[in-house]
Amino acid sequence: MVKQVALIHAWMLLLALCLQLGAAAAGKLPLSDSAQDGGGSGGDTISHSLTLVQRLEALLLQGNGSDVSLRVETPSADEVKMIQAHSLVLSLQSPVFEEMLLSRNSSTLVLKESSDCAAVFDKFIRYLYCGEISVRLDQATPLHKLATKYQVLGLQQGITQYMTQNLAQESPSGHVASWYEYALQAGDVTLRDSCLQYLAWNLSSVLQSGEWVTISSQLLMSLLQRSDLVLQSEMELFAALEAWIIQNEPDGLTAENALRAVRYAMMPPRELFRLQTQSSVLARYQESVRDLLYMSYQFHSSSPMHMAKYFDVNCSLFMPRNYLSPVWGSPWIISNPTRDDRSTSFQTQLGPSGHDASKRVTWNALFSPRWLPLSMRPMYTETGAMQPTRVEGGRPRIIITPATSSADFAGVNFQKTVLVMAQQQGKVVVKHVYNFHQSTEENGDFLAEADLYHRTSEYLIDSSLFLHIVVKPLYQTLITTKN
Repeated sequence: MVKQVALIHAWMLLLALCLQLGAAAAGKLPLSDSAQDGGGSGGDTISHSLTLVQRLEALLLQGNGSDVSLRVETPSADEVKMIQAHSLVLSLQSPVFEEMLLSRNSSTLVLKESSDCAAVFDKFIRYLYCGEISVRLDQATPLHKLATKYQVLGLQQGITQYMTQNLAQESPSGHVASWYEYALQAGDVTLRDSCLQYLAWNLSSVLQSGEWVTISSQLLMSLLQRSDLVLQSEMELFAALEAWIIQNEPDGLTAENALRAVRYAMMPPRELFRLQTQSSVLARYQESVRDLLYMSYQFHSSSPMHMAKYFDVNCSLFMPRNYLSPVWGSPWIISNPTRDDRSTSFQTQLGPSGHDASKRVTWNALFSPRWLPLSMRPMYTETGAMQPTRVEGGRPRIIITPATSSADFAGVNFQKTVLVMAQQQGKVVVKHVYNFHQSTEENGDFLAEADLYHRTSEYLIDSSLFLHIVVKPLYQTLITTKN
């Protein structure tokens, strides 16, 4: 009996040593200075940590020295999985396992898991032994559930990072919306916000996928209320919403709230008329949006200056989103973006009102890859000698100005938006959205983290920087005339 206890203690010490060295090999835990130099200065490092990790994995697979059995059951009991494990490893890696092992009354722990979690439980346990794991898109959510349930924080954070970095990955039925719903339920704010931002900034591609009609009503409303949606036009959004309503048949209040979030004033009058005569969904709920349609027709039939005397034109109904239509902006592909300054010109419609439909504004855009802020420019003394200043290089900047001033601009502010594309998993996605009135200098962080120098950078596609400039006319409310 004493010999058996001593053997168990020896296994426990070996497991602790292997676990520490294994984590170091996986980049999870740095070796101490004494371990690096052999306890003295000037020594060389001899590392067999990878071998130890392999032996630790073999220990798990073979079950040698196991002192606890994990019985993984699903709610329907149609699947049972038995895993031979070691209490020390489980306790060191998970406070939940530690508490369960202290209060157990047998050598078997019965664990109730959902079917998707049970399917990846072997992977989860292997991570506890080896400090590494391979993940597929369909395995991310159940692994995150297990890491959260058993409080394995390193794995939980690692899976969250994996998910935020793989939002653009192609999948048969889509995964971003389901990840958003899971993050909302799990309280993972980082993952929730990353999913919502990706969906908003790449909405055109999402609307064309099979995932769109499966999203929840809560996520639908979260998207419809945003002004930073990137899509072709408001008509594209209405068509997608109509398909969602037909597919999901929501209750009347949900459908009405969704339809009232559409910005009908951003549609040309002829499109509004077509919707009223041809859309079955709009015909069914027309009474709930009649006031919005009426205001939209008024908006298109009168000048914005006149409209602003009687209505709050700063409300969302009259505020454009980030439309990719040529009417509101232009793509700009900048080859070799670190080489020198570039410029381009394009035209947009003066405003979304039908009153301005025939009016165009010409814009000049200047891109400077190494512009220096005033605080970083060389300073001169009274004698003309240059004073030393900060030596950091310049940073990218874009300036967008109208080619000519016009009285037609009265009552209109122009917000400029630059969409910055990146290539992720072979797919071009919107990586950043910058809003400003004249220059990206107003942001202070324009392309601050972008690598524009290496061909392998995700910000470069065929050595070029892909941008899309959107000009958003925002009307100003004047003094309201009271009846």
